[in-house]
Amino acid sequence: MKKFDKERLLLGIAAPLLAIVVAFLVTALVLAATGKEPFSAFGIMFDYGLKSDSQVYILNKGTTYYLAGLAVAIGFRMNLFNIGVDGQYRLAAFFAAALGGALTLPGALQIPLIILTAMIVGAMWAGVAGLLKVTRGVSEVVSTIMLNSIATAIIGYLLQQGRLGHLDEAGTKVSTTPIPESSHFFEFPTTPTPVWGFIVIAVVAGFAYWFTLGRTRFGFDLRTVGQSGSAAEASGVDVKKMVVTSMLISGGMAGLIGMPTLLNDSYEYSGDFPVGIGFTGIAIALLGRNHPIGIALGALLWGFLERGTGKLEFEGYDKEIVGVIQGVIVLCVVIAYEVVRRYGLKRQQSKVGAELAAKAARNSDQQEVSA
Repeated sequence: MKKFDKERLLLGIAAPLLAIVVAFLVTALVLAATGKEPFSAFGIMFDYGLKSDSQVYILNKGTTYYLAGLAVAIGFRMNLFNIGVDGQYRLAAFFAAALGGALTLPGALQIPLIILTAMIVGAMWAGVAGLLKVTRGVSEVVSTIMLNSIATAIIGYLLQQGRLGHLDEAGTKVSTTPIPESSHFFEFPTTPTPVWGFIVIAVVAGFAYWFTLGRTRFGFDLRTVGQSGSAAEASGVDVKKMVVTSMLISGGMAGLIGMPTLLNDSYEYSGDFPVGIGFTGIAIALLGRNHPIGIALGALLWGFLERGTGKLEFEGYDKEIVGVIQGVIVLCVVIAYEVVRRYGLKRQQSKVGAELAAKAARNSDQQEVSA
């Protein structure tokens, strides 16, 4: 059993490593085809990405990406494709920012209230897709795509002067009322810039994800429904209830995605609030294979690629190269996991065949001895 676990661990590590190596090789070929020196580009990326300020940037970006990966992974474990994470976190961040700017409570009360509001809004918005799926059979892919557009429209309507938005003193930007300084989240005093304190919440969220899915009856039921809904239903699991509950939890986790930016950086919601992070979470969840540690590594890798390739623009390289690397990584991950899965299955079948052959040989020897 220990040997099997060791091999399974090695196979699990081999897939993302293989994907990353192949992705960088493909990227090198693309750079070479455009007349650029690939090794020089990678040298610039790694040299700049390992600087102290870049490390802080990667940690801060990775915090947001990690929460996005967890939100998507919860749906994946249930065999649900929650594309609506992007709309869920933006709508959650908007209402949380509006509430935070309207209140003047002590930080110890206001910060948890802002976070709780974001989680509730995200859960409710995802719950709509869950209810449509179990009551009307609407695919969560279709419903969440539509809900993303509706969320954008709601934010655009409310984020106007005279509603929930206000014009800044320069008269150039409309945003929610800034959150009071007393309700800013703590930071780690690193140099040259601080590490966002919300990284602690992200770690707690990752532990809660691992414990709930791997060490509780609810997590077992969730994974069972994801693997076979009919088998889970035959064992007494309420599949429809699990679908709605999983969407609610996924949406609640999505509500946390915008909190690092809101509470540690912008302190308000405006038109330049980060968008598209929900879709990035899909790639990170795939890269991390829905495991909290794998998702963390994927989030840090994504942050590193963004930071490192940003430097390439100043060195005369095309800015689209980051998209090439990220896209190739996702494609290679899918292929690598399938290759490793088939190899692992073949190895397991060979082992079972060898054990059965050995057992048959022992039985034959015993029969000869008896005779």
